[in-house]
Amino acid sequence: MTDHSIELGDDAPMVRFANVTKRYGALTVIDGLDLDVAANEMVSIIGPSGSGKTTVLRLLMTLEEITDGVIYVEGEPLTHMPKNGELVRASDSYIRKQRGKIGMVFQHFNLFPHMTALENCMEGPVQVLGLDKAEAEARSMELLQMVGLADKKDQHPSRLSGGQQQRVAIARALAMRPKVMLLDEVTSALDPEVIGEVLNVIRYLNSEHSLTMLMVTHQMGFAREISDRVCFFYGGSIAEQGPPEQIFGDPQNDRTRQFLSAVLEAG
Repeated sequence: MTDHSIELGDDAPMVRFANVTKRYGALTVIDGLDLDVAANEMVSIIGPSGSGKTTVLRLLMTLEEITDGVIYVEGEPLTHMPKNGELVRASDSYIRKQRGKIGMVFQHFNLFPHMTALENCMEGPVQVLGLDKAEAEARSMELLQMVGLADKKDQHPSRLSGGQQQRVAIARALAMRPKVMLLDEVTSALDPEVIGEVLNVIRYLNSEHSLTMLMVTHQMGFAREISDRVCFFYGGSIAEQGPPEQIFGDPQNDRTRQFLSAVLEAG
C-alpha cells in the first residue's frame, strides 16, 4: 500500500504527482511518477507514442482514475480527501470542486457543435461557476478578443477553421479561470499554416498570465522556446528532465538522444 499521509505546507508546488501509477489490467502506463510543478511554471512533456504523456494530463484532469499514489493541486489532494486523519479516495463532489482549478485544451477541440463560439465559452461559467449570463458573456468576449476571434462570436464550430476552433477551445478553458492549464497536442490536428496562430496564443498566455501550464507536444522548436522545463517520458516514467537548453542541446539519456535525433531529422 502507498503511504497517503504526505503533508504539504504553504510552499507546496502547484501540482504534485506523488508515486502515481496508472494500470490498465496488466499494462502499466504510468509507473510510480514523482513530479512537482511550481506555480507559473511552463512544463513541456515530450516522448514517443505510448510513453504515457497524455495519460499524465488525463489523470490530472481526473478523466482517468489513478491506480496508486496521490495527485495534489495547490497543496491539497486532488484524487483523495482527508477522512479521520487519513487520505481516502475522493468523492465525486470533492473531485468536482478541486477540478475547478484545472483547465484542459484537447487535441480535437471538443467544442459543443450546436453552440456558437460565444456560447461555448459561456456555458461553463454559467452552469458550473454559477455566473449570471451578463458577467459570463463579458468574460467570454474578453477572452475571444484575446485569442483574436471576437468577430467570430456568433459562428458555430462548423463554420470555423481548425485553428479558429482550437483558439475558441483555449478561450473556453480560460473562461473557467483555472490556475493550471493542460494542453494536449493542441496543434497536431491542425493544418501547418494555422499552427502558428495557436502557438501565438499559447505564447501570449505564457508571458502575460499567471498560469501553471503542462503541455504535451510534438512541436520541439516551440517546446524549446517556451518551456521552463522539459520532461522526456519513456515507458511510463520520466527518463530525463531539465531546462530546454540542456534537454535539446546536451541530453544525457540515450533514449532522449535517440528520440530527439529521430524527431528532428523527420522534421
